[in-house]
Amino acid sequence: MKRIMWSFLVAVLVLQCTAAFSQDPNFHVYLCFGQSNMEGHTKFEPQDTTVDKRFKVLEAVDCPNLGRKKGEWYTAVPPLSRCATGLTPADYFGRTLTANLPDSITVGIINVAVGGCKIELFDKNNVQSYVATAPGWMMSALHAYDMDPYGRLVEMAKLAQKDGVIKGILLHQGESNTGDAEWPLKVKGIYDNLLHDLNLKPDSVPLLAGEVVGEKENGACASMNAIIAKLPAVIPNAHVVSSDGCAGLPDRLHFTAEGYRELGRRYGTKMLSLATYKKAQAK
Repeated sequence: MKRIMWSFLVAVLVLQCTAAFSQDPNFHVYLCFGQSNMEGHTKFEPQDTTVDKRFKVLEAVDCPNLGRKKGEWYTAVPPLSRCATGLTPADYFGRTLTANLPDSITVGIINVAVGGCKIELFDKNNVQSYVATAPGWMMSALHAYDMDPYGRLVEMAKLAQKDGVIKGILLHQGESNTGDAEWPLKVKGIYDNLLHDLNLKPDSVPLLAGEVVGEKENGACASMNAIIAKLPAVIPNAHVVSSDGCAGLPDRLHFTAEGYRELGRRYGTKMLSLATYKKAQAK
């Protein structure tokens, strides 16, 4: 009996070691979530379809039109959210990282976003009540994530952890919560849930949050940027990415293609400026 138990324990240890060893520390994964600007409102252009193969996207939904299946990695040619979405800050975030990190580093993106949603949609404790009263025009996006975007993000993140290491979280949301002084605390709740559900350490997983279309661009929700600015006060490892000068569309809510490119570069530059990446660049 003891021999059987010993053999079983050895087998379990071997499996655990094999699983841990298969995780590539040079595969850096980023979780992206938010509303329409993270989803990708503006159409991408031909120049946006040339992508370094070191930049990957883990498809979060089945996209037969793109030849992609949920839960599989692909070169990060847009769209990076769902099957017919547009350009996002994640596109040029990934490009900026791959252009500045050693060739040994691969960058992976998981993007789960729903246009028009409030931050409460990603609160796992309240998602059912939110979905129950969601407007009809939001339903197609919600159905794509089985009515639980947070759950899909975590599901895909756990798959990604078998291949690489989660290095950060990117957020672009706030337009639908304009004037909500509790927004930073609500984001903290989601951030804390992600850390817990994915067994991540806060000091190793920064949260980058982008500003909405700014006042100089006549942004309809520009006042929200003052609330977004308070996020680092409640999440020590949070960093705000400026949208100042990033061109917006006439709707005053969304960025132009060049606006997304510039905002994405700023997300990337901010991540590269953090201590973990300064070390990586020095190798």
